[in-house]
Amino acid sequence: MHVNSLKSKRYIIILCCLLSFIVSQKAFCETETKQHEPETKFNPGKTIMDHIADAHEWHIATIGEKHISIPLPVILFDEGKIVVFMSSRFHHGNESYKGYQLNEKNKIVKVDETAKPPLDFSITKNVVSLFFSIILICWMFISVARRFKNHQNEAPKGLQSWLEPLILFVRDDIARPSIGEKRYEKYMPYLLTVFFFIFINNLLGLIPFFPGGANLTGNISVTLVLAIFTFIITTVSANKHYWKEIYNAPGVPWWLKFGLPIMPIVEIIGVIVKPFVLMVRLFANITAGHIIALGFISLIFIFGQISTGAGYGFSVLSVLFYVFMGLLELLVAFIQAYVFTLLSALYFGMAMAEHHEEAH
Repeated sequence: MHVNSLKSKRYIIILCCLLSFIVSQKAFCETETKQHEPETKFNPGKTIMDHIADAHEWHIATIGEKHISIPLPVILFDEGKIVVFMSSRFHHGNESYKGYQLNEKNKIVKVDETAKPPLDFSITKNVVSLFFSIILICWMFISVARRFKNHQNEAPKGLQSWLEPLILFVRDDIARPSIGEKRYEKYMPYLLTVFFFIFINNLLGLIPFFPGGANLTGNISVTLVLAIFTFIITTVSANKHYWKEIYNAPGVPWWLKFGLPIMPIVEIIGVIVKPFVLMVRLFANITAGHIIALGFISLIFIFGQISTGAGYGFSVLSVLFYVFMGLLELLVAFIQAYVFTLLSALYFGMAMAEHHEEAH
């Protein structure tokens, strides 16, 4: 049986090599015949950035030269005036309207390049996704709370059976060990909100059609606001012992604390770096996952420009890698929500720890 399996593997390898040779020869021949024909080259970098970046319209699909999208409100504050219109007036960035236009970075600027650009308060794709996720989260928790209130002595069913294990996980495996048995309860609302907000928006970002597909948690402005909330709560909750450890750390020579205050400066930098790390970690991991997944899909069109056969031939491998990345991103969606919530809870616990607790 072992010999037969080796032979079968050998035949499979030979067959794959022959198919690769045929496809490559066909690609070469088609390239020779089409080298004088004008073609619009596929730009993978622009395509990927258009998908992960924010936009003033929600793109649905492109059929031929026709773009199907949902226009979103444009709200500008320019020279003391409020200007409101729909993004469809730009015709996907091909035309200007009322002296405004979309530049290459999908930002609204004036046609007169010397004029000061307006303040943009538009309802963009990420803003719509933010509102949708907020409504979804509120509906989920209100429904579960109402069911729990009316059926306290019954086993959880439906949505409650899905959310309750996650809620208990945040409470028992994140909040209690990190903050402490006596103080964790007042931080549970924030920790649950952060965990489910990141987790649900990560999942929505993996859905390739409306209302999914927005890269909300991969937007550094969103992760910055979440990190600022954690920083403010940590700073407000900090006790005297926390600040004493920063300005007068025990076990450090006096000349490093007062004569040449290196350690207090290092500790203060550490306080600022903590939320910065939260911001960058979430932004980088989510954005990188989308870029890699879209990169595999882009390979189909890159090889398709060489020849139709190469495009079809590589599409199987590309789709398999895309499915693998999709499954991996499902895991990353949970891990990033867990890591952000865990680090926030650890910062809260460190800010309130007493001397005898640290010694223990």
